[in-house]
Amino acid sequence: MLKDVLEVRPLEGRRLFVRFEDGVEGTVDVSELVRFEGVFAPLKDANQFRQAFVHPELGVVCWPNGADLDPDVLYARLTGQPIDIGSPAPA
Repeated sequence: MLKDVLEVRPLEGRRLFVRFEDGVEGTVDVSELVRFEGVFAPLKDANQFRQAFVHPELGVVCWPNGADLDPDVLYARLTGQPIDIGSPAPA
């Protein structure tokens, strides 16, 4: 898919409003996508979660601690389209 995220707005309850470059937009519940462990553990804190931003060069949702979300996963969640993982490598 490789669609860039243009806008992200943190909402209550570990949800994000996300808008993509092709106009697809909607709300994603991050708690349905990740466990708040490892790099995501600090995001259990609402103040940390609200620091989400779009990386200006990569077009992905990021946090200052280095956590990020794959835009393909977000796009698939909003559109209901499966993630295209490409063809398997030849043997």
